[in-house]
Amino acid sequence: MRKLIALFMLSGILMNPVISKAQDAVDQDTAVVDTTEVVQEEAEVEETSPAITDDEIVEEERGFHQIIKDKFIEGDPAFMTPVLICLILGLAVALERIITLNLSTTNTKKLLARVEEALEQGGIEAAKDVTRNTKGPVASIFTQGLMRYSEGIDMVEKSIIAYGSVEMGRLEKGLVWISLFISLAPMLGFMGTVIGMIGAFDSIEAAGDISPSLVAGGIKIALLTTVAGLIVAIILQLFYNYCVAKIDSLVNDMEDASISLVDILVKYKLTR
Repeated sequence: MRKLIALFMLSGILMNPVISKAQDAVDQDTAVVDTTEVVQEEAEVEETSPAITDDEIVEEERGFHQIIKDKFIEGDPAFMTPVLICLILGLAVALERIITLNLSTTNTKKLLARVEEALEQGGIEAAKDVTRNTKGPVASIFTQGLMRYSEGIDMVEKSIIAYGSVEMGRLEKGLVWISLFISLAPMLGFMGTVIGMIGAFDSIEAAGDISPSLVAGGIKIALLTTVAGLIVAIILQLFYNYCVAKIDSLVNDMEDASISLVDILVKYKLTR
C-alpha cells in the first residue's frame, strides 16, 4: 500500500512540470488570440475613420492673417496695393473724425443751467467766462451770442445762426475724403478686373485655343481685386454713416441750445 501511494506521489511530481508547461502554452495562445483581435479592431477603426492628410493639417494651421496675405499676393500687388492704400487713408480720416466728434459732444442742459446761474449771479461777463471755459461747438456759439448781447437780441440771433454755420462746416471737415475713398476703392477694383480680363483674352489669343489653365489666372486676379474694392467700400461706408449721424445729432443739439439761450437772454433782459 505504501509503495502504491509513493508511486502515485512520484507520478504527480513528474506530471506537474508537464501540466504547467501545457497551461503556459494555453495562456500564450490566448494572449496571442487577444492581441490579434486588438490589432484587427484597430485596423478596422483606422479604415473607417477619415484619413487626415498633410494638406488639411497645414490648412488648419494657417490663420486669417496668412489667408489675407496669400489672397493679396494672388490678386497681384500692383492692383491690390492702391485698394489697400484707400482703406488705410480712409480709416485714418474716419477715426480722426470720430474722435473729434465725440470730444465735441457737450451736455447742453448742464451748460444752459450754468449759463443761467452765471447770468443771475455775475451778469453777461460771468456767463462768457462759463462758455469760454467749456469745450465744444455749442459753447463756442454761446460765446459769440453773448458777445453780441449789447447790440440787442436780434443781433444775438443773427450771430448764433452765422457762427452755427461755421461750426457745422468744421464738424463736416474730412467727410469729403472718406466719401472719395468709398468711391475710389471699387473703381480701382473694377480697373483690376478689366485689366485681368484683358490679360486672359491676350493669353487665349496667343495660344489660339481656349483652355481653363490659360484664363484662370487673369479671371482670378479680376475677381480678387473686385472683392477687395467692395470690402473696402463697405467698411468705409459704415464709418461714414456713423460720422454723418453724429454730426446730425450735434447740429440738433446746437439748434435746440441756441433757442434756449435766446430765451434765457430775453428773460434776463426783462428782469434787469
